[in-house]
Amino acid sequence: MLNRFCIPLFAAVAMFPFGLMNAQPQPVDLRIGIIGLDTSHAEQFTMRLNDAANPNHILGGRVVAAFPQASPDLEESKSRIDGYTKTLESKFGVKMVKSASELCAIVDAVMVLSLDGRPHLEQVRQVLASKKPVFLDKPVAASLKDVIEIYKLADESAVPLFSASAVRWWPGVLEVTAQENAPPKSAISFGPAPKLAHHPDLFFYGIHPTEALFTVMGPGCQSVVRTTTPSASVVTGYWAGDRVGTLHALHDLPMDSTAYKLIRFGASGVFEQKTQGDYTPMLREIIKFFQTREPPVSAAQTLEIYAFMEAAEESMRRDGDVVSIRDILSKAACPEKWLPEKSVSQDSRPKGSKSTKQTK
Repeated sequence: MLNRFCIPLFAAVAMFPFGLMNAQPQPVDLRIGIIGLDTSHAEQFTMRLNDAANPNHILGGRVVAAFPQASPDLEESKSRIDGYTKTLESKFGVKMVKSASELCAIVDAVMVLSLDGRPHLEQVRQVLASKKPVFLDKPVAASLKDVIEIYKLADESAVPLFSASAVRWWPGVLEVTAQENAPPKSAISFGPAPKLAHHPDLFFYGIHPTEALFTVMGPGCQSVVRTTTPSASVVTGYWAGDRVGTLHALHDLPMDSTAYKLIRFGASGVFEQKTQGDYTPMLREIIKFFQTREPPVSAAQTLEIYAFMEAAEESMRRDGDVVSIRDILSKAACPEKWLPEKSVSQDSRPKGSKSTKQTK
């Protein structure tokens, strides 16, 4: 039997909308700033974050400000900044500011999207001073030494930072990666690798098929050997456990080429990538990273990928000699905690390679 003191309570409950009683607090959109408007990523990322009507709209963040920067000695950069600046300002309501410090003062997180990797170190340095989390677009920098310095500064500042290729989260790449519990015995990844002046020749676009290769192979690459022609490079990586991963970098293909493919050779069969993707899955990871401050790709993973590409460049300079990943990282002053483990064999190279020389 209900007592008389319960009646007012039930009346109040009846008057209060049931949906509001069970409503969860809505997350507040993070205010995101962009440094560098000379790449299509600035438009594509902003479109997905700011346009609620877009079918790929992503909740949790909004681009509110940008600091336009371009490289006057790169045609690919200087010819595009005006168009993207105008689009972000007029179509998406993004405020343009005159410095990185002004940007950092009015945002919660920063995406450094400059096409050119050379200014990334200084751009990131300015963001780290504000203690705002940073997504750093490819290439991380224009040299392995600067890549390592960026991660060292972020580590010393205790500011979360990560960089990755969107290809890492393409549905087809994830499907191939998940085919077996054990790492593959070997894999092949190919894709367009046009070059950009002032950068190691794989850093600019070779990063995409390289990151796909590392997504399926995992960490543990010990050495690299490269064969190169003007139109293509074949880079063979030797992984711990007698596993081999091969990159086919197709230099003649343009940036908009869709000629990407990942092939996994496993214990139970051969698995080929069947679909590709776009920026949406990676952008979801970026927003999650800004919210949690937990990078989805570690510093050690990223440094190994860039060391693979730098070792490929060194192998080309040395006419196809084998180059140690650990040696190439040590030469670039990588901290011990991010170095791969020393191989059991002092001469970890694919069988049949012509040289036993180590990187000097």
